[in-house]
Amino acid sequence: MKSIVVFSGSSEGNDPGILNIAYELGAVLASRQIKLIYGAAKIGVMGRLALGALDQQGEVVGVIPEFLKLKEVVHQDLPELITTETMHERKLAMYELCEGVITLPGGFGTLEELLEILTWSQLGLHQKPVGLLNINGFFDPLLHMFKNMVETGFLKQENHDLLIVENSIEGLLDKMHNYEPAWVPKWIKKEQL
Repeated sequence: MKSIVVFSGSSEGNDPGILNIAYELGAVLASRQIKLIYGAAKIGVMGRLALGALDQQGEVVGVIPEFLKLKEVVHQDLPELITTETMHERKLAMYELCEGVITLPGGFGTLEELLEILTWSQLGLHQKPVGLLNINGFFDPLLHMFKNMVETGFLKQENHDLLIVENSIEGLLDKMHNYEPAWVPKWIKKEQL
C-alpha cells in the first residue's frame, strides 16, 4: 500500500496513550513511505497523527471542507491541503486517494466515517482493506455490538470479517498488506445464488 486514510478524532480525549499511538502510527507510515491522508486538523488525535508523519518527513495530505477550516483548526504546515465544499465530497476525496483505511479513536464523526467505508465494502463498491486500531480497548464495546449484530442475524459473518482489527500498528499494517477481499452479496443467501 502506498497511501492510507486515517480517520480519527479532532479532540484529544483523556487517554494520553491514544495520542502517543496516533503519533507513532504517523511516524510508522512515514518510515514505510506510505502517504498519510487525513482530516487536516492540527489539533486532537488528528494533529498528533500528522505530527508523527511530518516529524519523519512523511508525505501528508489533509482533506477538509471549507466550513470546518476554523472549527477543526486546519493544519497550515501540510505539504498538501485539499479543500472540499461538503463532508460527502471530503470522504469521497479521501477514499479516492487511498489504498486502505485505518480508524483510530474519535467521536461520532470518526464512527460515521468508519461505518460508511465499511458499508461501501459490504455493498461491493470497493475492496480496500479497512482496519481498526483498537488502542487500549477503546473499540471493545463497538466490537461487542458488531458481534451482537451477527448473532441476531442483522450482519453476515463474512461482512463482519471485512473489518481488520488489531491492537498493534505493525500487526494491523501487516494484516492490511496481506488482505484478500471476499465479496459477499448483502441480501441474497448463498443457496439463492
